Amino acid sequence: MRLRKLIAPYIWITVGSVVIALALDIFLVPNKIAAGGVSGLATILFHLFRLPVGWTLLVLNIPLFLLSFRELGWRVFIRSVYGALVTSVFVELLTTQVLVMTSDVLLSSIYGGIISGFGMGIVLKAGGTTGGTDLVARLINKYLPVTVGQGLLVADFIVISLAAIFFNVELALYALLSLLITSKVIDLVQEGISFAKAVYIVSGKSEEIAQGIFQELGRGVTALEGRGMYTGEDRPVLICVVGRTEESRLKKVIYKIDPRAFVFITDAHDVLGEGFKNYQEKEY
Repeated sequence: MRLRKLIAPYIWITVGSVVIALALDIFLVPNKIAAGGVSGLATILFHLFRLPVGWTLLVLNIPLFLLSFRELGWRVFIRSVYGALVTSVFVELLTTQVLVMTSDVLLSSIYGGIISGFGMGIVLKAGGTTGGTDLVARLINKYLPVTVGQGLLVADFIVISLAAIFFNVELALYALLSLLITSKVIDLVQEGISFAKAVYIVSGKSEEIAQGIFQELGRGVTALEGRGMYTGEDRPVLICVVGRTEESRLKKVIYKIDPRAFVFITDAHDVLGEGFKNYQEKEY
Protein backbone atom coordinates (compact mmCIF):
# COMPACT_ATOMS: atom_id res chain seq x y z
CA MET A 1 0.00 0.00 0.00
CA ARG A 2 2.77 2.46 0.93
CA LEU A 3 4.70 1.61 -2.25
CA ARG A 4 1.59 2.23 -4.33
CA LYS A 5 1.09 5.66 -2.72
CA LEU A 6 4.73 6.45 -3.40
CA ILE A 7 4.56 5.45 -7.06
CA ALA A 8 1.06 6.74 -7.94
CA PRO A 9 2.02 10.45 -8.20
CA TYR A 10 4.80 9.64 -10.66
CA ILE A 11 2.43 7.57 -12.81
CA TRP A 12 0.00 10.50 -12.98
CA ILE A 13 2.81 12.99 -13.62
CA THR A 14 3.94 10.77 -16.49
CA VAL A 15 0.42 10.68 -17.92
CA GLY A 16 0.06 14.46 -17.60
CA SER A 17 3.48 15.07 -19.14
CA VAL A 18 2.67 12.86 -22.15
CA VAL A 19 -0.60 14.77 -22.66
CA ILE A 20 1.29 18.09 -22.57
CA ALA A 21 3.81 16.73 -25.09
CA LEU A 22 0.97 15.69 -27.43
CA ALA A 23 -0.57 19.17 -27.25
CA LEU A 24 2.75 20.75 -28.16
CA ASP A 25 3.61 18.35 -31.01
CA ILE A 26 0.15 18.08 -32.58
CA PHE A 27 -1.24 21.60 -32.22
CA LEU A 28 0.89 24.33 -30.67
CA VAL A 29 4.47 24.11 -31.97
CA PRO A 30 3.69 23.39 -35.66
CA ASN A 31 1.31 26.35 -35.81
CA LYS A 32 3.62 28.82 -34.01
CA ILE A 33 1.34 29.21 -31.00
CA ALA A 34 3.62 30.37 -28.19
CA ALA A 35 1.02 30.26 -25.42
CA GLY A 36 3.12 31.68 -22.61
CA GLY A 37 5.44 29.79 -20.32
CA VAL A 38 8.72 28.08 -21.11
CA SER A 39 6.97 25.98 -23.76
CA GLY A 40 6.00 29.20 -25.55
CA LEU A 41 9.59 30.43 -25.43
CA ALA A 42 10.80 27.05 -26.70
CA THR A 43 8.30 27.29 -29.56
CA ILE A 44 9.69 30.69 -30.56
CA LEU A 45 13.30 29.43 -30.42
CA PHE A 46 12.38 26.37 -32.50
CA HIS A 47 10.97 28.45 -35.34
CA LEU A 48 13.78 31.00 -35.20
CA PHE A 49 16.80 28.71 -34.79
CA ARG A 50 15.40 25.15 -35.20
CA LEU A 51 16.38 24.29 -31.64
CA PRO A 52 14.66 21.05 -30.49
CA VAL A 53 11.63 21.98 -28.40
CA GLY A 54 12.00 19.14 -25.88
CA TRP A 55 15.61 19.75 -25.03
CA THR A 56 15.10 23.51 -25.00
CA LEU A 57 12.33 22.99 -22.44
CA LEU A 58 14.69 20.99 -20.27
CA VAL A 59 17.57 23.46 -20.55
CA LEU A 60 15.30 26.38 -19.64
CA ASN A 61 13.47 24.59 -16.83
CA ILE A 62 16.30 23.00 -14.85
CA PRO A 63 17.94 26.31 -13.74
CA LEU A 64 14.51 27.58 -12.69
CA PHE A 65 13.91 24.48 -10.59
CA LEU A 66 17.30 24.84 -8.91
CA LEU A 67 16.65 28.50 -8.10
CA SER A 68 13.19 27.66 -6.74
CA PHE A 69 14.16 24.65 -4.61
CA ARG A 70 13.50 26.37 -1.29
CA GLU A 71 10.09 27.63 -2.39
CA LEU A 72 9.03 24.20 -3.70
CA GLY A 73 10.31 21.87 -0.99
CA TRP A 74 12.16 18.64 -1.76
CA ARG A 75 9.09 16.48 -2.55
CA VAL A 76 7.55 18.89 -5.07
CA PHE A 77 11.04 19.64 -6.42
CA ILE A 78 11.72 15.97 -7.23
CA ARG A 79 8.30 15.47 -8.80
CA SER A 80 8.62 18.68 -10.81
CA VAL A 81 12.07 17.83 -12.17
CA TYR A 82 10.75 14.37 -13.06
CA GLY A 83 7.77 15.94 -14.86
CA ALA A 84 10.00 18.37 -16.76
CA LEU A 85 12.30 15.53 -17.84
CA VAL A 86 9.44 13.26 -18.97
CA THR A 87 7.75 16.11 -20.86
CA SER A 88 10.98 16.99 -22.67
CA VAL A 89 11.71 13.37 -23.59
CA PHE A 90 8.21 12.73 -24.93
CA VAL A 91 8.12 15.99 -26.88
CA GLU A 92 11.19 14.77 -28.75
CA LEU A 93 10.02 11.14 -29.07
CA LEU A 94 6.56 12.00 -30.33
CA THR A 95 7.51 14.79 -32.70
CA THR A 96 8.31 12.24 -35.46
CA GLN A 97 5.56 9.80 -34.45
CA VAL A 98 2.44 11.96 -34.48
CA LEU A 99 0.75 13.87 -37.26
CA VAL A 100 -0.15 17.54 -37.14
CA MET A 101 -3.96 17.39 -37.08
CA THR A 102 -4.71 20.84 -38.49
CA SER A 103 -3.08 23.91 -39.90
CA ASP A 104 -6.02 26.05 -38.77
CA VAL A 105 -4.56 28.35 -36.14
CA LEU A 106 -7.85 28.92 -34.33
CA LEU A 107 -8.55 25.19 -33.98
CA SER A 108 -4.96 24.60 -32.88
CA SER A 109 -5.09 27.31 -30.23
CA ILE A 110 -8.38 25.95 -28.84
CA TYR A 111 -7.56 22.25 -28.84
CA GLY A 112 -3.92 22.81 -27.91
CA GLY A 113 -5.09 24.88 -24.95
CA ILE A 114 -7.62 22.26 -23.85
CA ILE A 115 -5.21 19.33 -24.09
CA SER A 116 -2.24 21.08 -22.50
CA GLY A 117 -4.48 22.39 -19.70
CA PHE A 118 -5.72 18.87 -19.07
CA GLY A 119 -2.15 17.57 -18.86
CA MET A 120 -0.98 20.41 -16.62
CA GLY A 121 -3.97 19.90 -14.35
CA ILE A 122 -3.06 16.24 -13.92
CA VAL A 123 0.54 17.12 -13.06
CA LEU A 124 -0.51 19.76 -10.52
CA LYS A 125 -3.08 17.43 -8.95
CA ALA A 126 -0.35 14.81 -8.53
CA GLY A 127 1.72 17.25 -6.48
CA GLY A 128 4.16 18.39 -9.16
CA THR A 129 4.41 21.65 -11.06
CA THR A 130 4.55 22.45 -14.73
CA GLY A 131 7.68 24.53 -14.22
CA GLY A 132 8.32 27.46 -16.49
CA THR A 133 6.57 30.70 -15.70
CA ASP A 134 5.11 29.23 -12.49
CA LEU A 135 8.64 29.17 -11.11
CA VAL A 136 9.54 32.54 -12.64
CA ALA A 137 6.50 34.02 -10.87
CA ARG A 138 7.64 32.59 -7.52
CA LEU A 139 11.10 34.07 -8.00
CA ILE A 140 9.69 37.47 -9.01
CA ASN A 141 7.47 37.36 -5.92
CA LYS A 142 10.50 36.59 -3.74
CA TYR A 143 12.65 39.46 -4.93
CA LEU A 144 10.13 42.09 -6.04
CA PRO A 145 7.01 43.58 -4.36
CA VAL A 146 4.51 41.76 -6.60
CA THR A 147 2.19 38.82 -5.98
CA VAL A 148 2.69 35.39 -7.57
CA GLY A 149 -0.37 36.02 -9.74
CA GLN A 150 1.04 39.31 -10.97
CA GLY A 151 4.42 37.68 -11.57
CA LEU A 152 2.78 34.93 -13.61
CA LEU A 153 0.91 37.51 -15.68
CA VAL A 154 4.11 39.47 -16.33
CA ALA A 155 6.11 36.36 -17.32
CA ASP A 156 3.44 35.08 -19.73
CA PHE A 157 2.90 38.57 -21.15
CA ILE A 158 6.63 38.80 -21.99
CA VAL A 159 6.55 35.46 -23.86
CA ILE A 160 3.42 36.39 -25.83
CA SER A 161 4.93 39.80 -26.62
CA LEU A 162 7.99 38.01 -28.05
CA ALA A 163 5.61 35.95 -30.21
CA ALA A 164 4.11 39.20 -31.51
CA ILE A 165 7.59 40.53 -32.32
CA PHE A 166 9.09 37.41 -33.96
CA PHE A 167 5.92 35.96 -35.53
CA ASN A 168 3.06 38.44 -35.81
CA VAL A 169 0.38 40.08 -33.68
CA GLU A 170 -2.35 37.74 -34.92
CA LEU A 171 -0.43 34.65 -33.77
CA ALA A 172 0.20 36.35 -30.43
CA LEU A 173 -3.54 36.88 -30.01
CA TYR A 174 -4.17 33.21 -30.75
CA ALA A 175 -1.48 32.35 -28.20
CA LEU A 176 -3.28 34.49 -25.60
CA LEU A 177 -6.55 32.67 -26.38
CA SER A 178 -4.82 29.32 -25.92
CA LEU A 179 -3.29 30.48 -22.63
CA LEU A 180 -6.70 31.53 -21.27
CA ILE A 181 -8.23 28.18 -22.28
CA THR A 182 -5.35 26.29 -20.66
CA SER A 183 -5.82 28.20 -17.41
CA LYS A 184 -9.55 27.42 -17.33
CA VAL A 185 -9.04 23.71 -18.05
CA ILE A 186 -6.40 23.46 -15.30
CA ASP A 187 -8.98 24.81 -12.84
CA LEU A 188 -11.58 22.31 -14.06
CA VAL A 189 -9.18 19.38 -13.63
CA GLN A 190 -8.12 20.53 -10.16
CA GLU A 191 -11.53 21.51 -8.82
CA GLY A 192 -13.79 19.26 -10.87
CA ILE A 193 -16.90 20.25 -12.77
CA SER A 194 -19.48 21.78 -10.49
CA PHE A 195 -22.36 19.36 -9.86
CA ALA A 196 -23.54 21.04 -6.67
CA LYS A 197 -24.76 24.42 -5.49
CA ALA A 198 -24.05 26.10 -2.16
CA VAL A 199 -27.07 28.09 -1.00
CA TYR A 200 -27.01 30.85 1.64
CA ILE A 201 -30.34 31.90 3.13
CA VAL A 202 -31.18 34.85 5.39
CA SER A 203 -34.75 34.89 6.67
CA GLY A 204 -36.88 35.68 9.67
CA LYS A 205 -38.32 32.17 9.31
CA SER A 206 -35.09 30.20 9.45
CA GLU A 207 -36.48 27.34 11.54
CA GLU A 208 -39.42 26.78 9.18
CA ILE A 209 -37.18 26.92 6.12
CA ALA A 210 -34.69 24.44 7.62
CA GLN A 211 -37.51 22.03 8.43
CA GLY A 212 -38.93 22.43 4.93
CA ILE A 213 -35.54 21.57 3.39
CA PHE A 214 -35.20 18.51 5.64
CA GLN A 215 -38.66 17.25 4.70
CA GLU A 216 -38.80 18.11 1.00
CA LEU A 217 -35.21 17.51 -0.09
CA GLY A 218 -33.67 15.45 2.69
CA ARG A 219 -30.65 17.74 2.78
CA GLY A 220 -28.82 18.97 5.87
CA VAL A 221 -28.79 22.64 6.83
CA THR A 222 -26.24 24.51 8.95
CA ALA A 223 -27.00 27.77 10.74
CA LEU A 224 -24.29 30.38 11.32
CA GLU A 225 -24.69 33.41 13.57
CA GLY A 226 -25.20 36.57 11.57
CA ARG A 227 -26.07 40.20 12.16
CA GLY A 228 -27.68 42.71 9.85
CA MET A 229 -25.37 45.70 9.98
CA TYR A 230 -28.14 48.12 8.95
CA THR A 231 -30.79 46.90 11.42
CA GLY A 232 -28.40 45.59 14.08
CA GLU A 233 -30.60 42.48 14.40
CA ASP A 234 -29.11 39.06 15.08
CA ARG A 235 -30.31 36.59 12.50
CA PRO A 236 -29.03 33.11 11.54
CA VAL A 237 -27.58 32.50 8.08
CA LEU A 238 -28.56 29.08 6.74
CA ILE A 239 -26.14 27.15 4.52
CA CYS A 240 -27.25 24.20 2.43
CA VAL A 241 -25.51 22.31 -0.39
CA VAL A 242 -27.72 20.62 -2.98
CA GLY A 243 -27.32 18.94 -6.35
CA ARG A 244 -27.85 21.07 -9.43
CA THR A 245 -31.14 19.35 -10.23
CA GLU A 246 -32.44 20.23 -6.75
CA GLU A 247 -31.84 23.97 -7.03
CA SER A 248 -35.30 24.89 -8.35
CA ARG A 249 -37.03 22.67 -5.78
CA LEU A 250 -35.04 24.32 -3.01
CA LYS A 251 -36.05 27.81 -4.12
CA LYS A 252 -39.70 26.77 -4.19
CA VAL A 253 -39.42 25.47 -0.61
CA ILE A 254 -37.78 28.72 0.58
CA TYR A 255 -40.13 31.17 -1.11
CA LYS A 256 -43.23 29.19 -0.24
CA ILE A 257 -42.34 29.75 3.43
CA ASP A 258 -40.85 33.26 3.17
CA PRO A 259 -41.31 35.26 -0.07
CA ARG A 260 -39.02 37.97 1.36
CA ALA A 261 -36.07 35.66 2.12
CA PHE A 262 -32.63 36.78 0.92
CA VAL A 263 -30.90 33.96 -0.98
CA PHE A 264 -27.69 33.71 -2.93
CA ILE A 265 -26.39 30.62 -4.71
CA THR A 266 -22.85 29.73 -5.80
CA ASP A 267 -21.19 26.77 -7.51
CA ALA A 268 -19.72 24.21 -5.11
CA HIS A 269 -16.76 22.15 -6.30
CA ASP A 270 -15.55 18.83 -4.96
CA VAL A 271 -18.25 18.45 -2.28
CA LEU A 272 -17.36 15.76 0.26
CA GLY A 273 -19.44 14.22 3.00
CA GLU A 274 -22.90 12.87 3.66
CA GLY A 275 -25.14 12.89 0.62
CA PHE A 276 -22.20 13.52 -1.72
CA LYS A 277 -19.00 11.70 -2.55
CA ASN A 278 -16.64 10.30 0.08
CA TYR A 279 -13.12 11.59 0.61
CA GLN A 280 -10.46 9.46 -1.07
CA GLU A 281 -7.12 10.05 0.58
CA LYS A 282 -4.20 10.45 -1.80
CA GLU A 283 -0.73 10.81 -0.40
CA TYR A 284 0.70 13.18 -2.97
